[in-house]
Amino acid sequence: MGATYNRPVPRRLLILGSTGSIGVQALDVLAHAEADRFALAGLGAERSWERLVAQARETGVQRIALTDTAAAAQAGEAWTDGEVLSGADGLVKLITESECDLVLNAIVGSAGLVPSVATLGEGIDLALANKESLVVGGELVMALAQATGAQVIPVDSEHSALHQLLSGEQPGTVDRLILTASGGPFRGATAAELEEVTVQQALAHPTWEMGGKITIDSATLMNKGLELIEAHHLFGKPYEQIDVVVHPQSIVHSLIQLCDGATLAHLGFPDMRVPISYALHYPERVDVPVRPLDLVEVGALTFESVDLDTFACLRLARAAAGQGGTAPCTLNAANEVAVHAFLGGRLGFMGIAAVIEETLERLPAGPVHSFEALAEADATARELAGELVAARAPA
Repeated sequence: MGATYNRPVPRRLLILGSTGSIGVQALDVLAHAEADRFALAGLGAERSWERLVAQARETGVQRIALTDTAAAAQAGEAWTDGEVLSGADGLVKLITESECDLVLNAIVGSAGLVPSVATLGEGIDLALANKESLVVGGELVMALAQATGAQVIPVDSEHSALHQLLSGEQPGTVDRLILTASGGPFRGATAAELEEVTVQQALAHPTWEMGGKITIDSATLMNKGLELIEAHHLFGKPYEQIDVVVHPQSIVHSLIQLCDGATLAHLGFPDMRVPISYALHYPERVDVPVRPLDLVEVGALTFESVDLDTFACLRLARAAAGQGGTAPCTLNAANEVAVHAFLGGRLGFMGIAAVIEETLERLPAGPVHSFEALAEADATARELAGELVAARAPA
């Protein structure tokens, strides 16, 4: 096994979004961990109650939570071995009453903000796989973590890589952060070619297996825009010192450039169990059952600039980040509405960026002074984006 540290065990862990891709892989990591290292305090999900109940039975947890009240009611009828909590309040109750010392938040979308706030507000360490928590409320979320002393440990492969690369560097030595992007399924395509993209084509990611929303974000490169904002809040770097490059092989997960001219990179085969294990065990390292990187087998690593004209979502994300205030919240809300409409066949692929851009143009950024202000900005943006989607629908 890897290095060991003197830490009380088992560590009480709560997994939110356990039925999604990250949650399922986290449970796989736990299955391979030392038996006394973790105690699973509970599981939470949005609406996939059948899968959540199956996980509860497999793991033996006594409490689960579903934010969808109808799904929670069905789970309560099917599972009588423990307690089923319902709604957003139920998810918060699961966090505050579980006596856990680590929460993995893998809920998809802006719905993950409230659990992140509840976790950090309790002074509980947060393994964060929900980038929207920082996109929507980054300043307030990181201020809360600092106030309570809770750690935010990133789970996204790019930010996990940066977390590891930066850990050995002194303040003032890092000039630039570089996030890598696979380029998604449409790397090299023109805007004209993307006009007729189908949902099935957009969901065919060349490297990663993810849920529908995240896969579409990867296809539009909005995922990199959200990660850009996340990196800014996690590591305190100004946006002009954070770059994105296309790296089709997905072997280099991130890089940092240092003041002495050196560039350090984090490499490995794309497998989310590695950053998940890092976040759950931090500051320890343990063995993970993944194949080691063989650079001779890989053969070549290539890098390209991003086509911001074709993939406008990344350009829009950087612009919203530069505006600050409620602009990133508006960006995220409009994107969630537009992606949902695309997946439902109500909006074309190129219409996603168009809806986001018009929403940002029509809703100027306001100050962020509270989580209530963010909730209001989110609701306003969703309403407008919904109207814009409807207006673009064929007669």
